[in-house]
Amino acid sequence: MFNWFRRQKVQPEQEQTPPAPVEDTPSEATPTTSEATSQEDYLDWAKKAFKNIQEKKATAEAVVSETPETSIAETEPPQEQEPVKEEETEDNTPAWLKKSDRLEILKETAIETPTEPDEDFIWSAKVLANQGRQAEDVSEEEITWLKKLRQGLGKTRRSLVNQLKAVVGQGPLNQDAVEEIEALLLQADVGVDATDYIITTLQNKLKQEALPPEKAIEYLKEIIREILDAPLANYSNPGFEPEKGKLNIWMLTGVNGVGKTTTIGKLAHLSKQSGYSCMIAAADTFRAAAVEQVKVWGERSQVEVIANPGKNTDPAAVVYDGIEAAKSREIELLLVDTAGRLQNKKNLMAELSKIRRIIDKKAESAVVESLLVLDATLGQNGLRQAEVFSEAAQLSGVILTKIDGTAKGGVALAVARQLNLPIRFVGAGEGIEDLRPFSSYEFVEALLSGD
Repeated sequence: MFNWFRRQKVQPEQEQTPPAPVEDTPSEATPTTSEATSQEDYLDWAKKAFKNIQEKKATAEAVVSETPETSIAETEPPQEQEPVKEEETEDNTPAWLKKSDRLEILKETAIETPTEPDEDFIWSAKVLANQGRQAEDVSEEEITWLKKLRQGLGKTRRSLVNQLKAVVGQGPLNQDAVEEIEALLLQADVGVDATDYIITTLQNKLKQEALPPEKAIEYLKEIIREILDAPLANYSNPGFEPEKGKLNIWMLTGVNGVGKTTTIGKLAHLSKQSGYSCMIAAADTFRAAAVEQVKVWGERSQVEVIANPGKNTDPAAVVYDGIEAAKSREIELLLVDTAGRLQNKKNLMAELSKIRRIIDKKAESAVVESLLVLDATLGQNGLRQAEVFSEAAQLSGVILTKIDGTAKGGVALAVARQLNLPIRFVGAGEGIEDLRPFSSYEFVEALLSGD
C-alpha cells in the first residue's frame, strides 16, 4: 500500500546515484541538485522509471485477465436455438466478412499506450530524482500528481517566470527592476511582507556575484522554499503524518465555498489509500445539505460518516458521538467537518471553541490538529479569512485548494510569511485523487520551472 504521508522521507543524497527512501527518517530531507547531473542522466532516469511503471501496469493487467470468470453456461441450462442463416448484402458478401463499423470506431478512439516518457513525465521524474528517489521505486500516482501540480500552477508560472528571468539576469537590481519584480510578485498574491523579503534577499545576493538568469531563478527558488518551510520550525510533526495505532483528530475549518467538505472527502480517501483507518464526523449541521454531501464523499472514499439524523442539531454533540465511535472501532484518523459561517464570526468561533473543548475532554490522549481550508482563487481576501480563524482556532496549518483555477498561487507564501502557518496539503483539481501532502520543493519547482 502506498503511504502518501511518508512518500517524501528520504536519506541524504549519495554520490552520483539517487538514494532510496528511508521510512524511519524523522523529517523531510532538503532536496539538492548536483551540478554534475546532466540532462541526459535525468532522461535515462526517467526512462527507467517509465519502463518500470509500464511493467507494473502490464503485470497488474495480466493478473486481472487471468482471474477466472463464472461462465453463463455453468449457471443456466443450454437452450436449443434455431441455426441463424447468414445474411447476405446486396453484393452477395456474407455479413460476417463485412467490416464492423463499431470496430472501426473503437480503433479510431482507442488510446495508444505510450512507448516513451513525455515532457511532463520527464519533468516529474527530475523532481523526484532530485529528492533522492530511486527510479524503480517511483509510482504512477506520484508522476500523475506532479503533472497535475505543474499544470495547476501554470497560470501563476506563466505570468512570473519569463518576466523574472528578463529582470534578474541584468545584474544588481536598480529601482526600475525592483519595482517590476515587486509588481510581478504582488500580482501573484505573494503578499507585501514576503515580496519585500524576496527582493531584499535577492538584491543582496546579486550585489555579491553576477548571476545569469537561470542561476538567479535557482536562487529565487531557494528563497521561496525558505519562506514556505520556516513555519515548520514551530511544530514537532513537520511532515504532518497521522500517528499509527493512535487516535488522530483533525478539525477542518473555513468559510463556505472554499471546498471544505470536498476536501474532507479527499482527505478520507488519501488516508485510506495510505493505510489508515478513517472516519468522518459531519458536524457542519447548519448548512443546507452539508451532511448529505459529506455522506456522498464517505461512500466514495469508503469511510464511515457519523451524523445526527435531525436538522440544526448541536455540532458538538456530533463530535462527541464521533469520538465515541472512533474509540470503539479503534479508528486512527477522525476528520471533523465544522460549520463555515464567517458572516456570524462571533457565533462560529464560539462554536469552534466548544468543539475543541469537547475533543480535549473526551479524547485527552488523541493527537489533535486544526486545519484551515483556504481557496487560492481568493488571494489576499482568503488571507484575511485566515487571520480571523487563526485568532480563534488553534490552527496547525492550511490546506490550499483550487490552485488550478488561479494565477494567484503565490498566496501560499503570504500564508507562510504573514501568518507563520505551514501549508499542509494542496489541491489541484476536482477528482478524489487531486489532494496531496504539501512539499515546498515540488511546489516551487512547479511554480518556477519554465514550460
